[in-house]
Amino acid sequence: MANPTRSGDFGQGQERPGPALISQAGPCPVPQDQRPLQEYQQLLESWFFVWPAGPDGLPLLRALGLSWLLLLPLALVVASGSVPLRHDIPRLAVAAATASVALPLLLLLRQWMGWTYVQKRLLADQVDYEESGWYDGQVWPKPLPWLQQDQLVARHQIGPVLARLRLGLTVAGLLLVAGTGLCQAL
Repeated sequence: MANPTRSGDFGQGQERPGPALISQAGPCPVPQDQRPLQEYQQLLESWFFVWPAGPDGLPLLRALGLSWLLLLPLALVVASGSVPLRHDIPRLAVAAATASVALPLLLLLRQWMGWTYVQKRLLADQVDYEESGWYDGQVWPKPLPWLQQDQLVARHQIGPVLARLRLGLTVAGLLLVAGTGLCQAL
């Protein structure tokens, strides 16, 4: 059976990260799209959530750097609308550079929330699900092989992704704080 998490290209000729998963066939009342391992695979197939999942996190850095560079001219135009900043060019540049960090920070935060949600579902010893979508919440205990596989995926596949995101959030937050402080100091 082909491994669906490794199919297709990831970046420039790289394969998608992911484990060789065992089949989770058997008597399971949880709908396929609500199973934690399936949610993990959906994150890997998403163009947005796969950024930090690369082998070195390089796609994440490229995407964040590109979004910052694209937002910088827009932030300069918006900041130049302020009369006090218009006459103080260094402060204008620092304010625009600081403001253009906000969207990449929000993108990182959204990725953090998605990956931590799936990690919590993988680490749980039971699966919360809805059968019909009418808020009829059910709980199903995971069999031991599923629980072991889910915990391995959460620790060894999602753990490094969350470490990269934590580093990115820290750097973006520090840039935002430092830029705000520098703007006030000028």
